[in-house]
Amino acid sequence: MSREQVAVEADESGLLGVFRQLFALRRDVLVLSLAMFAFSLCFQMTSRFLPEYVVALGASGFVVGLLGTVGNIVSAVFPYPGGAISDRIGSRYALTVFGLVSTLGFGVWLVAPGLGVVTVAGVTIQPWAWVFVGLLLAQGWKSFGLGATFAVVKQATEPSRLAAGFASTETVRRTAFLIGPVLAAVLIGLHPEFTVSFQYVLAVAVVFGIVGTVAQHVLYDASEDSIGDSFDGIDQIRRDLREMPDPLWPLLVGDTLVRFANGMVYVFFVLVVTQVYEVGFETTVSLADVSYGIDLSPEAFFGYLLGVEMLIALLSMAPAAKAAERVGLKPIVALGFAVYALFPVVLISGPEVLAPVMPLSWAMILAFAFSGLRFAGLPSHKALIVGPAEQGAGGRVTGTYYLLRNTVVIPSAALGGYLWEFASPEIAFTTAAVIGVVGTGYFLAFGEEFEAYV
Repeated sequence: MSREQVAVEADESGLLGVFRQLFALRRDVLVLSLAMFAFSLCFQMTSRFLPEYVVALGASGFVVGLLGTVGNIVSAVFPYPGGAISDRIGSRYALTVFGLVSTLGFGVWLVAPGLGVVTVAGVTIQPWAWVFVGLLLAQGWKSFGLGATFAVVKQATEPSRLAAGFASTETVRRTAFLIGPVLAAVLIGLHPEFTVSFQYVLAVAVVFGIVGTVAQHVLYDASEDSIGDSFDGIDQIRRDLREMPDPLWPLLVGDTLVRFANGMVYVFFVLVVTQVYEVGFETTVSLADVSYGIDLSPEAFFGYLLGVEMLIALLSMAPAAKAAERVGLKPIVALGFAVYALFPVVLISGPEVLAPVMPLSWAMILAFAFSGLRFAGLPSHKALIVGPAEQGAGGRVTGTYYLLRNTVVIPSAALGGYLWEFASPEIAFTTAAVIGVVGTGYFLAFGEEFEAYV
């Protein structure tokens, strides 16, 4: 390989190369990528703070777990109906409908505190119940077109470069995951009462949702769209289950266990920071002989912790995808699974263990930096899912895989909520870690490598 080729490949594996590749895409794919960025920004600004929001509105820890389970249900069941709607009315109008539905969901979250306690047909509805209604709507765009996204990357990428291809699309999307929580943290810092400050965040999300919906409707050209031509309902699902490539089953089993473990505690991460440790961030920064005091509430600090997590993710995904071309997909995927499995214990116990040697706030920063490494394996994981599929079947294989995985994961958050409320947060997080380690071990023992990387 020449020095010039090495330089080009190295350049493409960095963040600047990723964004150069983005703006070289076809107009319709570029518009979809930017719409994905807009709605990912909205959802990441809001969803990670919802557990704190429902608690502020009067909900218990168990209700927080139920909120996570409802989110799991939506993730499991929306993609297939979404594909059917797209086939019925066309991609452009389907994207517009799902964008409007998601924006409406953000709006429901925004007005939830003002609705107060409502009695309908003798049933008392607490303000936090409206957050569940908003969740069903807000996840509309997020859950739509999952299989199509995988299929597009597979069709446009050489088999041996699949991980790098997914690293490009994931880096663009995850940039929104970095900006969203940090922007939310800034807005949350504008008012001392969290319920009020979070409404600022939701108002901004509504604006972004409207802009994203209008932009994608006006700019998107689906005239050459060839994905999702037909949907045969339950018969197609059964057929896709029978035809799913054999190498995917060990990956699916290990992945499902790891995701079940993560699902048990994911919605409680914010409560560990704001209620278990009640840790904010306070320091003084000197610049040009002028000192600035920084005093972040636990809620605002959580937003910056998510920013740290995603910064590490963005810096690690492209190099990890490049490393996969040398060592194979399986080791990189296993690394991501291991971080998923261990993070619950790191978060619930790590800051206390490190308390004698460093401030609690810095221990939290280290914990979330460690969490960011779980995303390093994500591009390789996606490549390992879609790689064995036949050309033209990537969307169906992906949809089937995620349907199975997400269906099994549905009760995880409710189980975590039960343990959080009626046992202890430590038991909930430790149980999750044990399940995650079992899933990682199963994948290491039985998972198969994609041939193009052997």
